[in-house]
Amino acid sequence: MRGRVGRARSCRRLPGLLLGGLTALAAWAPATGQTLMTQEEALAVAFPAGAEVERRTAYLSDAQLAEARSLAGRGVEIDQTVVTYYAARRDGRPVGVAYFDAHRVRTKAEVVMVVVRPDGRIDRVDVLKFTEPPEYRAPDGWIEQIEGRRLEDGLSTRGDIVNLTGATLTARALTGAARRVLALHAVIHATGAGS
Repeated sequence: MRGRVGRARSCRRLPGLLLGGLTALAAWAPATGQTLMTQEEALAVAFPAGAEVERRTAYLSDAQLAEARSLAGRGVEIDQTVVTYYAARRDGRPVGVAYFDAHRVRTKAEVVMVVVRPDGRIDRVDVLKFTEPPEYRAPDGWIEQIEGRRLEDGLSTRGDIVNLTGATLTARALTGAARRVLALHAVIHATGAGS
C-alpha cells in the first residue's frame, strides 16, 4: 500500500514538472535568437538628432555587381543587385550611409547595420539580430577594431583584424559583412547607381 501512495504523489507532481520544464524551455528559446535592436532603433543610434534619413535603393548592373565582388575580395559573397540603404544628412551635409546586412554565421542568421562615413570609412557596426548561441556573438570591444577602417587588405581576419577565439565563423561573417558593405558603397556612390 505504501508504494501506491508514493506513486500517486509522484504522478500528481508530473504535470507540474512538465509545465515547469516547458516554461523553462519557452523562456530559453527566445534567448537563443537574440533580437538586440530594431532597424528604426539602430538608425536613431547611428545618426545624430536632427539628421534627415532617406531610404534609397540602388539597382546594380551586371558590371557593377562584378566590380563590387572584385572590390570585396575572395570569399565575400555578393549576390544582390538591388541594394537598399539609408543616407543621412544634417544641415544639407552628408553625415553617413547605413546599410543592413543579413548573412549566415554558421547555420543561423545575423543581421548587422554598417554605417559608412562620408570619407568612406566605417563609422560603426551594430548587431541587430544574432540567432546563433549567444556565446558566439562578437563583443562590442572586438567589433570596435572594424570601425574606422576602409576597404583594404587589412580588413580581414587574415589581415589586421584579430580573430575571435571560439567564434572564428562570427569574426569571418562580420568582416565579410564590412567588406561587402564597403564594396557596395564604393560602387553605388562612384557610379550614382542609387535612386
